[in-house]
Amino acid sequence: MAAEISARISAFVEALPLKPGLRVLEIGCGPGVAARAVAKRIGDGFVLAIDRSEKAIRLARAGSADEIASACLDFRCVAIEDFASSSGDALFDIAFAMRVGALDGRHPEAGRAALTHIRAALKPGGRLFIDGGDPLKEIDLVGGLTP
Repeated sequence: MAAEISARISAFVEALPLKPGLRVLEIGCGPGVAARAVAKRIGDGFVLAIDRSEKAIRLARAGSADEIASACLDFRCVAIEDFASSSGDALFDIAFAMRVGALDGRHPEAGRAALTHIRAALKPGGRLFIDGGDPLKEIDLVGGLTP
């Protein structure tokens, strides 16, 4: 059974510049609540949600059977610092993360590695959003993370 969406996650997803057909990468998806909400908003687009926790990915897959079956959502167990698109994967338009230590300043070295992998996964002009704004903030992919 899919988890209910919290007001915080709902506000974050609503603030993302989503439109039908986008390819979206969620970093640190946990049980997949935000990924499912994004998948509903992008119509024939696609969401790849990743998390370093095998348990989180198991929960996310269990709560997302319909979305996985319709090929609009998939999950992968990998840390963003180790993420690489699979051969044949198209690049992403948008990436987002909520409460991810590598992107919120808690782990600066991991953050630098994460940004390298995120830049490689995004199309030219692709955008990265994290929490910590009102309700989100965009990370400058040229300048990087600021403390």
